[in-house]
Amino acid sequence: MELKRRGLIAEAAKLGRLAQKRKAPQALGARSLVLPHLWLMTDPDRLPDLLGTALTLPKGSGIIYRSFGRPQALAEALALADLAKRQGLTLLIGADAALAHRVGADGVHLPERMMGEAKQVRSRHPGWIITTAAHSPRALAKAARVGLDAALVSPVFPSRSPSAGRALGQTRLAGWVSKAKLPAIALGGIGHKNARLLSGTGVWGIAAIDGLRT
Repeated sequence: MELKRRGLIAEAAKLGRLAQKRKAPQALGARSLVLPHLWLMTDPDRLPDLLGTALTLPKGSGIIYRSFGRPQALAEALALADLAKRQGLTLLIGADAALAHRVGADGVHLPERMMGEAKQVRSRHPGWIITTAAHSPRALAKAARVGLDAALVSPVFPSRSPSAGRALGQTRLAGWVSKAKLPAIALGGIGHKNARLLSGTGVWGIAAIDGLRT
């Protein structure tokens, strides 16, 4: 497990170096910033050691905390916010701007269905990083129009997530990314081996759950 996790981190770093050689597309109204190339997506069932896993992330990585309505959400988010500040990580809170504000997170991650709330969130928190999920070229185009900073495109490969649809594969992913007007981050079934297939797709980076589990 440890070798696989390290392998995925190394592949994300390679993608990051490739991305930095390109001029990252910027959505209308989005801030000019350097986004992490490696993101940990939390999941209470698939990632039981939340803080332990977060501690293993290299400096400059990102975390997207998703509470799924858990009663311990505030405690977990506060712990992650403290860890992120100490470790030099970026913390986004999924689908909960109020919680993000309360714990001092760096921003929010919006599910695709909540993308319409992006402008309101931006007006209240102009300094935040705001990302979204995107499952189609149409969603990617909308994300750029509303000024989001990045979009997580999924599922790239077959995934264990119960909500995952048909995998895109690297060829379709590359087609979507080539037309995107904001940075695209690959998500879904990504491990240390198939991450190598993403080098020619133009993605900004990788987001993962199982691939980063300790």
